Amino acid sequence: MECSRPSCGRIAILDQPYAGAHLCREHFRSSVWERFRRQMHRQAPGLSGGGLAVALSGGKDSSVVLSLLARFARGRPDLSVTALTIDEGIEGYRPATVAAARKLTEDLGVPHRVVPFQELFGVTTDRTAMDRPESPCSFCGVWRRQALNRMAREMGALRLVLGFNLDDLAQTILMNLTRGEPFRLAQMAPHLQAQTDLVPRIAPLATVPEREVYLYARLEGLPFDHGTCPHAGRAVRNLYRELVWRLEEAQPGSRHALLRTREKLLPLLLADQEGEGPGKCPRCGEASAEGLCRACAFLPDRIPGPA
Repeated sequence: MECSRPSCGRIAILDQPYAGAHLCREHFRSSVWERFRRQMHRQAPGLSGGGLAVALSGGKDSSVVLSLLARFARGRPDLSVTALTIDEGIEGYRPATVAAARKLTEDLGVPHRVVPFQELFGVTTDRTAMDRPESPCSFCGVWRRQALNRMAREMGALRLVLGFNLDDLAQTILMNLTRGEPFRLAQMAPHLQAQTDLVPRIAPLATVPEREVYLYARLEGLPFDHGTCPHAGRAVRNLYRELVWRLEEAQPGSRHALLRTREKLLPLLLADQEGEGPGKCPRCGEASAEGLCRACAFLPDRIPGPA
């Protein structure tokens, strides 16, 4: 099948049922760049005069977003890019992803900082998982988010850039809606408003489906690790991943519709929360909606060091 772009004539390598299009290699690569660039300007308008922190796990999504961001910042001396990697202490998984992250940052010439949970919180995900009955993703995700925010704030970053793709965001939106927690839609990335002590998070791959992120990473020859976290099988998100996949198969465009649903609800949610800022956790001093922050609530009876 030929590429859908006018006067192209090249063989398509990808079909996009949600767009009714087929793209050749070159038009696919340029489409990813244009979607990324458009979201950068939309989510962080007028960005200049500072640094951008990128949450780099070493997987496909964060590797693609770092590669595109390095290109975006190239030739712009007013912007700098730094990669941040959190080592949660997951044997058989994290060492390979850290190695991939180091390789990519070396290739791109981007400063890279790796910080382990053990250094920040005095714990590891593997060790904690042995003592807690719930899915490790529940506490690991909370600690990772706080760690990234602390590191990004420490370096004075203008934004914390995440590799969330369209599937990731659609799953999160559906999860919050079905749980009856629409207020969480205003707390998820991308952030339109800055809050005290919280570095605004953006997700410039928001309109790029997961399989297209993977294809782009392969076509660009980016180093990334294919491994899956050994704790991921217990994550509640797996159910929503399956639901979103089934919705998209049955009705192409469902993921984009979920994204638009959040965008339409966001002004109402932000207006409802106007004037309400996060308080301070009495143990660690980080931002907290109410009392003890979730990161400290999961920790043993100790006080984590301040950022």
